[in-house]
Amino acid sequence: MRILLVEDEKRMAEALCEILRLEKYEVDHYANGLDGLAAIESNIYDIIILDVMLPGMNGFEIAKRVRSQGIATPILMLTAKAELDDKVTGLDSGADDYLTKPFMTKELLARLRALGRRTLGTTDGILSFADITLDTSTLTLSCTTNGQSVRLSEKEYRILEYLIANNGQILTREQLAVKIWGFESDAEYNNVEVYMSFTRKKLSFVGAKAEIKAVRGIGYELRCDDV
Repeated sequence: MRILLVEDEKRMAEALCEILRLEKYEVDHYANGLDGLAAIESNIYDIIILDVMLPGMNGFEIAKRVRSQGIATPILMLTAKAELDDKVTGLDSGADDYLTKPFMTKELLARLRALGRRTLGTTDGILSFADITLDTSTLTLSCTTNGQSVRLSEKEYRILEYLIANNGQILTREQLAVKIWGFESDAEYNNVEVYMSFTRKKLSFVGAKAEIKAVRGIGYELRCDDV
């Protein structure tokens, strides 16, 4: 799962990035509101952690802007202010949840897990498509028809998670590269093809009828023609 952190306090941002990466989240960080808005508008993130007091554009303004553009990515708003009016303003601006500084790490992670389940459309941490399930807590791929399962690597998991969440759509190589490796990565498009090959082998290993189909000149889609 890819998280965008927009926070201008350097120590806070560094600590949050470290915590989130230890929890196996992919994290991109921006310290300026305008840069954060541009990143949000790419629409590649699963969750946004958004500070209120930012240079360039504050969190309330950012939330209003992205909601007006139809971007529905869950927003967790952070602020040092605890007044009720600020919380109401944040939620009215389009934030999904609100956390007042200072906060406990456990509470932050619990809020993120809740928003993540909402993003993926799951309440039990299990993603499903056709005859496969994906356990988001153990990164385990299973086939429902024969009970076979296999543990996925982080990149294989993220590829399948993205494909399942967008089943019925063709995802371009560029979309996959940015979603899995991020804007700042030096990953080439052939990385997508290499890991796509690995992921296909895992689907074959568990005997799944669901397949990752290449759409010539465009990208990939998750399909199942025989269930």
